[in-house]
Amino acid sequence: MTSSLFQPEFAYSAAPQRVVFASGAQTQVAAEIANLGRSRALVLTTPEQAAAGQSLLAAVGGAGAGHFAGATMHTPVEVTERALAVLQDLQADCLVAIGGGSTTGLSKALALRTGLPQIVIPTSFAGSEATPILGQTEAGRKTTLTDPRVRPTVILYDATLVRSLPPHLVVSSGMNAIAHAVEGLYARDRNPISSLMALEGIRALAHALPNLTSGTGQDHDWGEALYGAWLCGTVLGQVGMALHHKLCHALGGGFNLPHAETHAVILPHAVAYIEPAVPDLLRPVAAIFGTATAYEGLSAFAARIGAPRRLSDLGLTEANLPRALDLATANPYWNPRPIEREAIAALLARALAGDPPQP
Repeated sequence: MTSSLFQPEFAYSAAPQRVVFASGAQTQVAAEIANLGRSRALVLTTPEQAAAGQSLLAAVGGAGAGHFAGATMHTPVEVTERALAVLQDLQADCLVAIGGGSTTGLSKALALRTGLPQIVIPTSFAGSEATPILGQTEAGRKTTLTDPRVRPTVILYDATLVRSLPPHLVVSSGMNAIAHAVEGLYARDRNPISSLMALEGIRALAHALPNLTSGTGQDHDWGEALYGAWLCGTVLGQVGMALHHKLCHALGGGFNLPHAETHAVILPHAVAYIEPAVPDLLRPVAAIFGTATAYEGLSAFAARIGAPRRLSDLGLTEANLPRALDLATANPYWNPRPIEREAIAALLARALAGDPPQP
């Protein structure tokens, strides 16, 4: 009989957050603004999703104060400052973000500076909307912080909105979400509830993503993928990060590599590095994918759904490796296996070339 996930000692904090899953949930935004006691919402999007932002602004009618369409990946501080000036000029009293992790990041950065409540409508599987974590980039370095002020107040999950997600973002943002859950399974401050959520989130995405990438996905599959992303993001908001996220933050902040794609490439390599130190904690992941090890399962799954496999395809070069290594090993996050510089150098070289992950 399989043992439970019980731990003799743990702490669990429930997130004070309203989460709604519903087809057409975006139509509820005006009501959610009113429920918060607010009346002047600033709608946030990337430039690419500006039309969606304008449509949403029109839908909320008099509850909309304006629209800022400048969100971009890695949440540069200078973009946040421009958005803050717009927010103050419009005298907005709440934030409505529609988009992926870039837009959610900008909303969080504004909430940190203003204390305003946020309504987030995700259009990808990033999962960051479920966390109190904010990553910001300034002068070529990405730093992260955890603060309850940046956790969105309301999340509206609408499967109809992700159906137009480009196939490469379905894959990469799905792998990004899985990474949150996998890392949560061996986090120093993990707990049985976060582990339950992590495994359920991985199962949901492992089931849904192949259907979505094969072109046979139905409404249920899109909804299941959003469900998995929410669970995985909730896990990330419960526990600390380790090597995988450190590597992705170093590469994203240092070289402006695309966030989700970098997660997709790094995940099997980071897990291969860590798995020998915590094989029991990662055995359930191997079982989900039907492989002997978690890293082999993740690598095979990435290949099956067509995930990015090489950092070189994302813009990193061999000449970048020395600086990447310095960024990856400076101020390391807690990790189950000690950070060994030569081993991390080999890991980055394999990820650059797309070679198979190795323990």
